[in-house]
Amino acid sequence: MHLELTPEQTTWQANAVAFAGDRVAAEAARIDELGEFPTTLVREAASLGYLGLLVPREFGGRALDHVSYTLAIEAVARASATVAVILAVHNSLVSDVIARVGTVSQQQQWLHRLASGETLGAFALSEADAGTDAANQQTIATRLDGGYRISGRKVWVANGAVAGVALVFAATNPGARGRGVSAFLVPLDRRGVRRDPGVDSLGVRGLGCVDLVLDDVEVTDAERLGDENAGFTIARHALESGRIAIAAQALGVGQAALDEALGHARTRQTFGRPIAQYQAIQWFLADMATELEAARLLTLKAAVAADGKEPWGAEAAMAKLAASEAAHHAADKAMQILASAGYRRGSTVERLFRDARATEIYQGTSEVQRMIIAASVFGSA
Repeated sequence: MHLELTPEQTTWQANAVAFAGDRVAAEAARIDELGEFPTTLVREAASLGYLGLLVPREFGGRALDHVSYTLAIEAVARASATVAVILAVHNSLVSDVIARVGTVSQQQQWLHRLASGETLGAFALSEADAGTDAANQQTIATRLDGGYRISGRKVWVANGAVAGVALVFAATNPGARGRGVSAFLVPLDRRGVRRDPGVDSLGVRGLGCVDLVLDDVEVTDAERLGDENAGFTIARHALESGRIAIAAQALGVGQAALDEALGHARTRQTFGRPIAQYQAIQWFLADMATELEAARLLTLKAAVAADGKEPWGAEAAMAKLAASEAAHHAADKAMQILASAGYRRGSTVERLFRDARATEIYQGTSEVQRMIIAASVFGSA
């Protein structure tokens, strides 16, 4: 097994670390406090190529391998989970999907705009009764001559407040569940589209989450992505890629928590010596570091599998499960190490604690990941 990064991967990691340290870290607390979408920062990210990380070069993208992409998302998340998720949704769940399954016309229409940051992408799958049970789509796409009329309500649409296009999933054969769902590229300035303010969230604030209301929105056949009734497969593959990015985001949050805990342990003194000299603290830090490094290796393994174009659903699920739980544990132990200094509102660890929790929920809860992994285990037994 070869574990060394290539020079190109090392360069992208270093670039992302620099961007995160120079620009993102300084804005992270403000983004969280205000809960506002960081438009200026996302524009800066676009100018550096972060909105086209997986887009082919012929469409103005960076055409990164998944390992480089994963390293970049982790580095950004170490500074701000919110900015990392904005990039992950745009790249994994929209741009990469169009690059992989879109028609030439759809690629020409959208990929240049997405890669340059002219347009931001959003992913609209979840509904009030279609979260874990995503096949239970109540948004309906009714067949018209040459197109469809879509009606329904999507929830928790990240990037939705500012996005120019959304990948929307709707039932084209109601009652058939996953066998009757289609995917559509819906311009969000289309008549009948409304963005309702989403609920305030505990962590990862500032994602621009909205409820997307579609009231008899008409789309053409050319705006359907993939074959009719093949949308659920498209969503599943998109989420498999997205879970690797969320694993990377979780690693960044967990590593930031470890950094905060380590810095505090070195400087905080009790009974005349730094608390880093106490075995209890050392064991907390050792467990945090071990869990994060193990999750990091699983995440890189999943990224390599994605680059190999082989099925990687189980690897992505393992990566997300391990990384999100390692991040949760790291943030929890960091809170314990900092004690009142970490528990206060506005501390970095308090923010990381809230951000880490989200990684165990979105793009498939930890329970869903265990279901996917178990199915793989039973299938290979």
